[in-house]
Amino acid sequence: MKYETIKVEVTDKIAKVILNRPNKKNAMSPQLHQDVTQVLEDLRYDDKVQVLVITGAGGAFCAGMDLKEFFHDMKISNPAEYDRVFRMAAEWRGRTLRYYPKPTISMINGFCFGGAFSIVEGTDIAIAADEATFGLSEINFRMFPGGAVSKSLANMLHSRDALFYAMTGRTFDGKEAAAMRFVNMSVPLARLEEETMNLAREIASKDPVALRACKDGYRFGLEMSWEASISYTAAKENEVLLAQKGGWVEGAIGDFVQGKYKPGLQGHEVLKT
Repeated sequence: MKYETIKVEVTDKIAKVILNRPNKKNAMSPQLHQDVTQVLEDLRYDDKVQVLVITGAGGAFCAGMDLKEFFHDMKISNPAEYDRVFRMAAEWRGRTLRYYPKPTISMINGFCFGGAFSIVEGTDIAIAADEATFGLSEINFRMFPGGAVSKSLANMLHSRDALFYAMTGRTFDGKEAAAMRFVNMSVPLARLEEETMNLAREIASKDPVALRACKDGYRFGLEMSWEASISYTAAKENEVLLAQKGGWVEGAIGDFVQGKYKPGLQGHEVLKT
């Protein structure tokens, strides 16, 4: 698979999706939005891929929107094209990532600004380098975190943190991002790829049907009443049972009943190794 602004590397059922505009700090241009949209569609149906890791080339994760190409060159002169790209940008960082059928991980290796916050929010798990730099710089050019970003802040951050950083434009590092729970954890940059890929391999070893159900149960549960969620997950249990041909009851729980493994301490996949 070849794309103009994206590189994809696949090993051990893990696709590393690399935003590849290092000379622009991987800022999101119209072409990048088009490429990522296509990448996500291609990998959705690739049986060799079970987990996606999104990161950036060079010393940046993503500097947000390309201010020149997206705003300056299009918003006034070509509003129809601006609207088309805006909808594409909002869709892949929002609905597509949030409801993607495979687990997704953000590996934040450096600058993460503005619109990149919505990439981090859209993925299921996020790991940052301690040295990564996060920021909402919109206020510095007389704007606010618009598009999908304001909603991402509302979804992920406490109001004190969201408004403090949105209204000051100050930056924070990976350790602070972890303390705010914007990311799951931060580790030294030298260990970032090792830690992230180890986690990705651990997740990739799990049952893919169950992984998708984990995401669906959580994501849709956020939007449901208690009663609706109970009904939905009951139906989802039967869907998983059917897709696995009885696997989680007859196989996995059956093996536990026979004393072959302990679910509280290890995964059923240990019996396959």
